[in-house]
Parts: sequence; C-alpha cells; structure tokens
Amino acid sequence: MHGYKFYKKASKAFHSYPPLSRLLLACTLSGGSALVAFSDGISFQRRVYADEGNRQCKKKKVVVLGTGWAATSFLKTLKSDNFEVQVVSPRSYFAFTPLLPSVSSGTVEARSIVEPIRNILKRRGFQVDFKEAECHKIEPDKKRVICRSTQTTNLGQKEEFSIDYDILIIAVGAQVNTFNTPGVSEHAHFMKEIGDAQKARNTVIDCFERASLPRISDEERERILHFVVVGGGPVGVEYAAELHDHVVQDISKLYPSIQDYVKITLLEAGDHILNMYDKRITSFAESKFKRDGIDVKTGSTVTMVTDKEVSAKDRAAGTSLSLPYGIVVWPTGIGSRPFVLDFMKQIGQGKRRLLATDEWLRVEGLDNVYALGDCATINQRRVMEDISAIFSKADRNNTGKLNKSEFKEVIGDICERYPQVEIHLKKSQMKDILTLLEKSSEGDDKQIDIEKF
Repeated sequence: MHGYKFYKKASKAFHSYPPLSRLLLACTLSGGSALVAFSDGISFQRRVYADEGNRQCKKKKVVVLGTGWAATSFLKTLKSDNFEVQVVSPRSYFAFTPLLPSVSSGTVEARSIVEPIRNILKRRGFQVDFKEAECHKIEPDKKRVICRSTQTTNLGQKEEFSIDYDILIIAVGAQVNTFNTPGVSEHAHFMKEIGDAQKARNTVIDCFERASLPRISDEERERILHFVVVGGGPVGVEYAAELHDHVVQDISKLYPSIQDYVKITLLEAGDHILNMYDKRITSFAESKFKRDGIDVKTGSTVTMVTDKEVSAKDRAAGTSLSLPYGIVVWPTGIGSRPFVLDFMKQIGQGKRRLLATDEWLRVEGLDNVYALGDCATINQRRVMEDISAIFSKADRNNTGKLNKSEFKEVIGDICERYPQVEIHLKKSQMKDILTLLEKSSEGDDKQIDIEKF
C-alpha cells in the first residue's frame, strides 16, 4: 500500500509539470526503501546553451620567435597558463653557445651542449606548441608572422604558412656581420651555430690530411697549416686558444712529421685583444699568446678574403699584408637578420642597426611586440630628465621641495623604473628608500630640494 502511494505521487508529478517531460525517473526498491535518481537535459539551477563555450574568455596567443638564450629564458620564466603559446624556430634545440670553440676543437662533443626544445617545453605546466620553421616576414598591421619550413630532405617543397598573434616575442638573435668585406661569406668559417663549429673542426682535420700527402711542397704545406682567426673578441680569443691546445696536445701526436709547419695568426682591428675587459686580462691574454707562439696582429683590418689568401691593412704603418691560409675563421661582429631589417623599415626604424625597445623590452611604437636578446637594444632613460619628472609628480604645490610624506608617493615609481635602487638599499643595509631621505633631513616637516633628491 505504501509503494502504491509513492508511484501515484510520482505519476502525478510527471504529468503535472511540463519541464519534467524529459525527466528520467529510475526507481530501485531495496530493503523496503526507495532510491530515486533524476537526470534531465535542462538543469534546475541554470540552462546550458550551445554557444556557452564561445562566451568563455579567450586566451591571448603569444608567438615566440627563436630558441636561443633570450627565448628559452622567457619560456622557462613563463609560469601562467593564461596564454596560448606558440614557438617558431629553424633550430629545434637550445645550444650552449659559449662552448662552440670547444666543439670545434673536439674538447666537447656537440651533443653535450644542446637540449631539444621540446624537452624544455614539456616541463612547463601548460601546453606549448613548437614549429620547426623560420620566420621570413612580420606583418604588424595584420598581427601575423609569415613562416617557411626549413626541412631540407626529400620531404617535398618548403611549406609556407602564417601564424596570428596577440603578443609577439622577437628573440631570433643575430647573424654574422661580415661588414661587407669581399669574400668573407664565400670563404670564411663562422662560429655561431653547432654546424659552424663542426664544419671548422672537419676543415682543420682536412688541412692536416692534405698537408701530410707526399707530393705537397713545403711552401704549400705552410699555407695549408696556417690558421687565421679574425677578431680579438671573446670568441676569437677562445677559438685561437682551443685550436692551439688541440694542435699541440692532440694533432701533433698524430702528424709528428708536419707539426713544425703549423702557425696560428690572430687579426684584430683594435689596439688590443679583449679590449672590452680589464686591462690586466688583456695583458695576460696577449702575453700568454706570445708564449704559446700565436701571432697576434693588432691594428689590422681585413680588406678581402680569397680562397687562399687574407688581405689586411696595417693601420699604424699604412701598409698592406697578404696572409696565405688553410682555414680562416671569422668569429667577429653581429648584424640583424634580413626579416628583422624589413620589419624595422615597416615601423620607422630603418636607419637603426638593431630593434629599439623601451626599458620593458617593448618595441618602440608597438604595444604588443617585444624584442630581446642580440636582435634588440634598449633605449635607456635620460636619468636627469626622469628624476625631474618624478620630482614634479610629487611636488603638487610646485614649491620645488618635497617632504617625507610627498616622497612616499613616488617611491613606487622610483623602484619600478630603477630596480637597482633596491639592490643599493640592500647593500647599504637600509630598511627602505625613505632612509635615503632621512640621511639628508630629519622629521616629517623637513624638506628636500631637487638637488638633494
């Protein structure tokens, strides 16, 4: 009788309420109790619309060009999954470029200084897509980049495609700058990529193999075993040192009959090598090279490179010299890539050498494009003008002086624009930036003028 009443009430509810017409009522009787399960396509709490997915906030698409130091650092630092991230680069790995000279000499194997970019990306807490391709055009007005595949096997013709972006990160580094010197692109070896280091290594071995042939004259043997390095910067000096150690410690044991023909020459246009470092480092490097027998020619500018000779001009003497060589390595100078130069012309920076950005690494004139690494340069603030602007913001009464309470209002601007202020405070063991003011004034009524500021 009790079960009959329950079914009667359920039937009445089913027929009385149209919203329940699609209700599925399942009853399970067990142990004298009734379990009722309801399931309906229309919820009592809210309705589900077909276009509800479109109402959700769409993620901004961030396109990162490059897999070098700057791009990889950005990707490792990015923690939020609020963005749709797309990485495009012709290089599917990150390379530890300071060790390229070591790769060229065989001290380090190439596989030891690379890490696949996909391994780096999969450690992120969110999805990051990677495309092995190179960007050859940026269209800021359409917010898209035009890319081209780089696979050189028999997989078919190169594919061209476009990628839209909301935020663009340009971190493509730079290419070798030949300074328009004739013959450099055709005959010189570079030291920018893994392939460059491996190619230089193979060429050095080829030189020794060629020089060891029986019918080679002594004059030709001296030319083949003359290794010329152009550029006395960090990479050039490192390569010359690695090459010397490689020849003395390893190759000389394999080719003992021709080791006396080996000569290494380093050409530098400036007055000293490593001129960007402390003079003590420069002096040590020059004296070390002299002891090792590496011929350092400072004040020498390369004017032409042929398949067998390097022509240079001695700035001090005003004379020209010709250096027969077996291999010439050009690890000097960097320049913008062609598509970056084209992009710079589009945004009115055609006369610049590198992309100009503000202190937040935003490309000047574009709010949604950032550039970092060797492809960009930061336009530093003019400190005195900035200080005047900050002072004027706090000095609402135009009295030309600030008290402590007014000074507090611009602390945020100061620390935001000049993060080194906080570093200085920590080194000086000061509690906060107000301590700087207190050192010149006491009490809340004491004021400070712009000179002290």
